[in-house]
Amino acid sequence: MMHALRSLSRSVGRDSISNVIAYQYKASLSFVTVSHQPHHIATHHHYQYQTQRTLILEPSASEFVKLQKLQHSDSGIVEVTLDRPKNKNAIDTKLMRGLKHALELINQDSSTNVAIITSSVPGVYCAGADLKERKTFTAFEVREYSKALRATFSFLERLPIPTIAAVEGAALGGGLELALACDFRICGEDAVLGLPETGHAIIPGAGATRRLPRLISKAIAKDLILTGRRVYGREAEALGLANYCVPAGEAYTKALEVARKINEKGPIAVRAGKRAIEEGLLIIDPAEAADLEEACYEMTLNTKDRLEGLAAFVEKRKPNYKGE
Repeated sequence: MMHALRSLSRSVGRDSISNVIAYQYKASLSFVTVSHQPHHIATHHHYQYQTQRTLILEPSASEFVKLQKLQHSDSGIVEVTLDRPKNKNAIDTKLMRGLKHALELINQDSSTNVAIITSSVPGVYCAGADLKERKTFTAFEVREYSKALRATFSFLERLPIPTIAAVEGAALGGGLELALACDFRICGEDAVLGLPETGHAIIPGAGATRRLPRLISKAIAKDLILTGRRVYGREAEALGLANYCVPAGEAYTKALEVARKINEKGPIAVRAGKRAIEEGLLIIDPAEAADLEEACYEMTLNTKDRLEGLAAFVEKRKPNYKGE
């Protein structure tokens, strides 16, 4: 266990710097078509749904993390589904390893434009760290687990494509930190978001102390972290913690709607826009921030997509962007 945690922490940390922050892509993955039903009524055998999906033909992300790619008009949208129902999607080392692998596959696929991170478990997004597993850890192993989880969520945050958390039910501790590492959070009204770590005599260790104050006020971030107070979907939306709150059971539908809107935009422009925002927030000097914006704009200037957008506007038709 100790060796596995050390290896996971090192590999995720290394990948998060070398593979993601440079906003580079590798060859596309191979896919096979399946038919599919919505998450809340899915079985393990036959699936049907209004849009076909594909299963990525790579070594399985994990028994607890499923990776699927939509096709036809939704080609370019990928789903990462947490699937550990007996443990409420609690993040043990196996689930974390599966999530890391899924994110690496997404990062390597140049045809992916947006990712949705969701749950197959009714009423639960992610219950956070697996405390039963944690109880068996030494202090060193706890430290290595936290490093690996922090690096995994940083890898997610630095993916060059937009990511959407579709949250129904409980998103607690590491589960909320997973959602915070995404670009969008879409909650059902029954979503319960909280950071209970101080009640366990620790603090959130996978990014909440820095990501939460960036989304909401410092005072409210302190309230949620230091008291462990939980908020529901509507309050999360009012606080700016969630982009949208929808009726219970409709978070995935709304997430897919948002993903489709992103997917129809120019892929290079979307990635350049995300980079300009994320890296611009880290720059204090206004002149340097302007230089970054100029560099990101330059990424879109000499592209076929930009010319296609202009032509489509003049011809009053929908553009056909190819990410070129």
